Order: sequence, then structure tokens, then C-alpha cells
Amino acid sequence: MFSIERSGEEHRKLAYNSNKCVGCGICTDVCPTSSLRLGPLVPIARGLIEMDLISVNQDSCVFCGLCSVACPFDSLSLSINGEEIKNMDNYPKWETESKVDDDCMYCGRCNEICPRDSILFERHLPNPADLVRGEIEINKEKCIYCSFCADMCPAGAINIKNIPTSSVDVLNNSIEVDLSKCIFCGVCKRVCPEDAIKQICSTCMLREEIEVPEISGETIILEDSCVNCSWCSEICPVDAITVTKPFEGKLELVENEADDKICKGDSCHACQDVCPCNAVTIVDGRSVTNLDFCNLCGACVTACPQNIRVLTRTGMKLTNINSESWNEILNQLLAGK
Repeated sequence: MFSIERSGEEHRKLAYNSNKCVGCGICTDVCPTSSLRLGPLVPIARGLIEMDLISVNQDSCVFCGLCSVACPFDSLSLSINGEEIKNMDNYPKWETESKVDDDCMYCGRCNEICPRDSILFERHLPNPADLVRGEIEINKEKCIYCSFCADMCPAGAINIKNIPTSSVDVLNNSIEVDLSKCIFCGVCKRVCPEDAIKQICSTCMLREEIEVPEISGETIILEDSCVNCSWCSEICPVDAITVTKPFEGKLELVENEADDKICKGDSCHACQDVCPCNAVTIVDGRSVTNLDFCNLCGACVTACPQNIRVLTRTGMKLTNINSESWNEILNQLLAGK
């Protein structure tokens, strides 16, 4: 992380958040003074070097804000007199988003699959003991502590101590039923060889008195680290998540065997290592990108040592570009890379 500042008629500050940066190189592509430099993506991604993905030359930076505007992931932020330009009406804005609606059923699958750990998930389940009714009793005079009931209990509700370490322990065997776990299914009663267990299930008879179970929770997508890859929306079983990606387009492998420009797959996997979306896999020794999960950032294109990955963007969700010169520069993002 870094920040640089310049004061004059206005106080301008450019701040870089490495936690948000994906190493796509978009900022370096649009910088009119070539003040931004992309670091060695692959060694950084592999943890071989600890450094920021980009650096800035403070002497040549003119604090124009193009890099801040062009970054779809908000890793660069320019502020003027303390106000970030992304909040100003006359600057371009990305219309990307990842949001969860009220249909969320709190299954947690999005939380498990997110490649950036950008989803906070919390689920509140009812107490199982409140959803069942019944009675259970163990006759300890008949019980021989064989453990059949404990071993067979599907709810793990029976606790038994029957491994003596001394002659005293033989007399201290114990068996208890945890009623917060017991579902009164009767398995223990049926397997008991000594008929030492009495059990009654009244859940069905009293079902009208038992409250309908309610599941509540909260699912939050963190804007600070989300890269709009759409893993969450694709895996959501109830379509409760909407993702708007920054770009439209395609990503292809263009190989040339005559020049040895072919994918090295398992022996390279640079594209896989730098992909912030976990969209790249190696299949049969070749790199395969699933565009359903790719945000077309271009990090893999920059990292590919064979220069065989070709990115073509056909549209972007960047709006409110009022400056003709900025429009010309920013539209370069739609050119092939």
C-alpha cells in the first residue's frame, strides 16, 4: 500500500490499496505519463516476493485521476481536497455490483466458493430440541453398558462410560441422554438387548403445538475485495445474487506451434496463479478459462510468458465519461490485449 500527495491550489492525494489490486495492469495501460509500473505478477502471486503489484513514480505523476477512474476494483483512489473523485458528479463511474437480495436462504454456498473471501455469512438455526417432543428413560439396574445404544444413536445423544481403569471404575459406569440432541427415534430402545430403555415420541401427536422452524441470517458481499467474478451468483441455488461484471468480451488462446508459442500447461500455470477469479484450470496439459467466472481483467494475459492469451473486450460498464480526451484513452480498454 502507498499514497502520494501534491499540494497547490488543490490538495490531491493518490492512494493505493494492495488488498483490492488484482494486477490486471489497466492502470498502467491508461496512465498518460507512464508513471505507474506493474511488478512481477507471477512471483508475487506465488508468494516468492513480498511487494506491491504496482508502483508509482511520484516525480512524473500529474495526479490526473485516470488510473483511479479506470480501475474496476477501486484499488487506486484519487481525492481532491479530501473528497474522492469517484463521489464527484463530473467523473466517470463503474456500474458494477454484486448484491444479495431478500430471497437468500442462508445456505452458505457462496461463502464457501468465493475465491477472494469477500462474503460474510451468518446463519441462525432454531434449537433442534424445540422441534421434537418425547420422553426417554434408562433403567440403570438393567443396563449392562454394552454401548449398543450409544453406537447406534443417529443423533449422538447418548453418552456412556464403560471402560474401567481400576476395580473402582467398574462400579462407576454411567449412561446419560443429552435431551438437547435426542430426537426420540427409538433406535436405542430397539437395539437394547436388556430392554433397559423406555422411549416415547410425541412429536407427531403434538405437531400443532410445535412452532414452524425459522432460519435467519445475513449474507454480505464486501465491496473492498469483491472482483465481480460471479462464482457466488452461479452457485446460488435460489438466484438470490446479482453480479454485474466490468467488461464484456472474450478471452482466447492463440497458439503457433511453428514458433513454439503453445500453452505449457502444468509446467507453467502462470495464468492460473495470477487469476483473481479462480477461473483458470489446467485440463489435459492446457490452460482453460471458464468465462462464466472470468471478469476479463487481463491479469492472465500480462502474466503469460508465451504471449498466447488474447483478450478482446467489446463493452464496459464505465459511464459518465465527459472528457473527449479521457473518452479516447479509456476506450482503449476495449481494444485487444
